[in-house]
Amino acid sequence: MSEPLRVLSLQPYYGGSHEQFQQGWEQYSKHRWTILTLPPRHWKWRMRHAAIYFAEEIKRRIGEGEQWDIVFCSDMLNLAEFRGLMPRQISGIPIVMFFHENQFAYPVREGYQRDEHLAFTNFTSALAADRIWFNSKYNFDSMVAGLTRRLKRWPDFQPRKAIESLADKLTIEPLGIEQPAVDLVPYQQAREQRAANGAPVHLVWAARWEHDKNADDLLVALRCLRERGVLFRLSLLGQSFKYSPRVFDEIQSEFQAEILRSGFQESRADYWQALAEADLFVSTAKHEFFGLAAAEGIAAGLIPLFPDRLAYPELLEHAMTREEAKDYLYDNNAEALADSIQQWSQTRNGIAGQLKFSKQLMSHLSVEQRASEMDDALQATVDKFRGDRMDF
Repeated sequence: MSEPLRVLSLQPYYGGSHEQFQQGWEQYSKHRWTILTLPPRHWKWRMRHAAIYFAEEIKRRIGEGEQWDIVFCSDMLNLAEFRGLMPRQISGIPIVMFFHENQFAYPVREGYQRDEHLAFTNFTSALAADRIWFNSKYNFDSMVAGLTRRLKRWPDFQPRKAIESLADKLTIEPLGIEQPAVDLVPYQQAREQRAANGAPVHLVWAARWEHDKNADDLLVALRCLRERGVLFRLSLLGQSFKYSPRVFDEIQSEFQAEILRSGFQESRADYWQALAEADLFVSTAKHEFFGLAAAEGIAAGLIPLFPDRLAYPELLEHAMTREEAKDYLYDNNAEALADSIQQWSQTRNGIAGQLKFSKQLMSHLSVEQRASEMDDALQATVDKFRGDRMDF
């Protein structure tokens, strides 16, 4: 068995799913980690200045005798810039970049323009990496599609071959999902009892309270359900911000009687309980490169109802067959979501066997399983890199 690798992880935006991913992997990893981080704020500035900060910090640590076998970083780092600035002592080790998102496909808030510089930073960073890991195929495909569309703006010397070369260093590495912090069996029994009694369906919507999660469609769908006389309860979960869209205030005002839980849950145990006590996990997102909260909803035993777009079809295939997945995707508008909720509340189809989807998802995406697989992928990268250097 090979010795554990010494991994240097650079995390310019260390919060949310970025932090959860890194901590979960490190917890179960066989390798030894040095993790350098910056706080999760001012993300545009992180992409512009993190390379300078990390290069200086690494130089200081090398002076104190630290060494590493491989560098792992997130897409919030300008990697091409960092490779120009990094100390020569680590210029001979491979770098893997993990793309949680890409700026070519990230939705832009209404009234704002896309920062093309940051989008192309993703491109040059991918070119500078030895391996690129994306959390879903959709994430990678949407970046390539964004690059290809922009070729028309390029006056000359279009980098078609450079874009095509990205696939040669690509690996799809989905996120790991932690084990639910509750016993799912009693919650499943409660769901079945509610269904037998014809109790109102309990919905969970869980995401950041920001524009790209498209809560406007949730509001329209809830109004449709009320007009049709469909009874429901709602847990409206997620972190709010100073400038969260007003639609969240509207939902809380109009459906105060239906809302059982609202906002950010203070602990992971509270969050898992909030998921497990519901029936359906619904999403309305316009941006989802993986769908961590959605995956956790399935892991908690909920029936998923996702829009038929983004990474959702791909995510469902970790839990069920492609044919089965069609029953859990709605047609990308609020009325279709309301139709799906109404149909499910009337039939309660599939509720008795729902935990099988949770088990199948976790068999592929448990954080322990993913940590082992990604550990092996890092080792393979180092072995190949060292072999190529010996051949040279």
